[in-house]
Amino acid sequence: MRSLCKVQAGLVYTEEEVEYRVRNVLASVESSLSNASFTWGNAPELVVWSASLYDYKNPRELLTSHNKFLKEKLPMITPLAAAPLPALNVEIETGSLPTLEELKGFLKESRTSEDNWVHLKSTSAKSILRKTLSQIKVKIGAASSDSDGGEDITAYYGTSGRKIQNSMFASESSIQVRGGTEITSDALAAYLKYLEGTGKANWQELHDKVRLTETRDGASFCILFGPALQLGVISRRRVYHEAIQYERDRNAGFISPFGYSTPTVTAAVDAICSMEWYWLLALKSQVCSEGNYPVKIWRWKGHLIQYTSVGHEGPSVLLVHGFGASLQHFRDNVGAIADQGCRVWAVTLLGFGKSEKPNINYSELLWSELLRDFIVDVVREPVHLVGNSIGGYICAITAGVWPSLARSLILLNTAGSVVPSYSFIPLSEEGQSSWFSRLQARLLLLFLRSRAGGILKEYYPTRTKRVDKSLMDEIIRASYDPGAATVIESIFNFNLSIPLNFLFDSFGGKILIVQGMKDPLTKSESFVSMLRTHYSKVHIRELDAGHAPHDEVPDEVNSLLCEWIKDWR
Repeated sequence: MRSLCKVQAGLVYTEEEVEYRVRNVLASVESSLSNASFTWGNAPELVVWSASLYDYKNPRELLTSHNKFLKEKLPMITPLAAAPLPALNVEIETGSLPTLEELKGFLKESRTSEDNWVHLKSTSAKSILRKTLSQIKVKIGAASSDSDGGEDITAYYGTSGRKIQNSMFASESSIQVRGGTEITSDALAAYLKYLEGTGKANWQELHDKVRLTETRDGASFCILFGPALQLGVISRRRVYHEAIQYERDRNAGFISPFGYSTPTVTAAVDAICSMEWYWLLALKSQVCSEGNYPVKIWRWKGHLIQYTSVGHEGPSVLLVHGFGASLQHFRDNVGAIADQGCRVWAVTLLGFGKSEKPNINYSELLWSELLRDFIVDVVREPVHLVGNSIGGYICAITAGVWPSLARSLILLNTAGSVVPSYSFIPLSEEGQSSWFSRLQARLLLLFLRSRAGGILKEYYPTRTKRVDKSLMDEIIRASYDPGAATVIESIFNFNLSIPLNFLFDSFGGKILIVQGMKDPLTKSESFVSMLRTHYSKVHIRELDAGHAPHDEVPDEVNSLLCEWIKDWR
């Protein structure tokens, strides 16, 4: 405020944001400005500016159907040149920077018990599971092995943290472009011209990184440039403009309607347009009401994740949907559980609903790490983990790998299996995607769209009327989002090899199994029998329902969950 007074500011500029916490900060700043008194007259006005790729008029009127949105053919905005800022002839006391020791002291004093969880985020789920499995092998006298799973891709490139002179990367092992706008723009030019020969050492270094990070077609772009885009070092407008200009230069000013001439141009344009689409979806959810509950946005590893929270006191409950669904699948659970004195959270996992669908390799372990970080960063206290289908399996992994994050585990027709005597558990590998798996994914996506209503009704055998228009519309809508086929492709790589009873043992807490006995996807009788025979510690409740009992018979499930949670108070 003192700085504003010294320069007698009339306007305060800020970029439009979609993240829930950032928007709260901006609202607080705006409120402070409007309530403060200024000697020179009116309070400074907070001006929000947007750097959208598309020229749209009102975010409230944006269509949430990607196909319909593209048909509108909104004009693209050309990036602006950097504007020179006038010099201020005002002396302002800037203060002094704290020393490193002072900063460490401040962080130590301000750290709360929840902050101690931060170290949990430093180790991957795969690393922890490997360590646990090695201990199991030692106990049963088996020889240890180092071939249980793949390492991080940086391990294949080198482990040196040495900085290379004139490099676009922070170190030899880094796979993210680092530096200012000039360096990032040069790296983008090198990326777009990947198929052209080069004598530049730094361009050749970037081309080596492209080959390393291209684990699937186009995946290298987000890995290399994701942080720079998130930090605003380079804008989405600039990347799109440079990619299209390069394409025009290659084709005598012509843009083919049948696709781009190089894979790197395709990767850059597809990634930018995808990022922009999910940013627009997130923006619309923040400026107008959608669904039964307020939608909030959390950024995870640079990607936009939608979630909701209802309730202000009581134990925290986290609801996790199954494959192809979203937080809206808990439409009749969130409010009912919150009304019983709980703080209820529901999250749409990366790759589903209106959360972002980046071009990455999806896996159960990836989603479990997302849940871990959501609990640590957003909820900030242990939760009762509730998951349906593959969401239940992901919850079981999260509780088994990081037991301190879960108060209890509630699984609704969970994926996964019980293995009576486990001694070796192969962890899934992240390999190159193939043209055949991509073709399978697209064919499966077409089939699911055409048969969605019939398939869903099979999953709701006792109350098919619950398969209504709102449920169908969102599932079909999401299937047309950019990146949807990539998520479907992950089905062919699902391993589900970690036994549920292993995860239950690792968790060590209370577990409730809610099983719809008419589930067409699972042999419920056999599954429940295996649990009772080989893992008697779990509590089991059988329901006359199908694969999604929480949505088919919500009153029964809500009653069970609230009764279960009540025992913890």
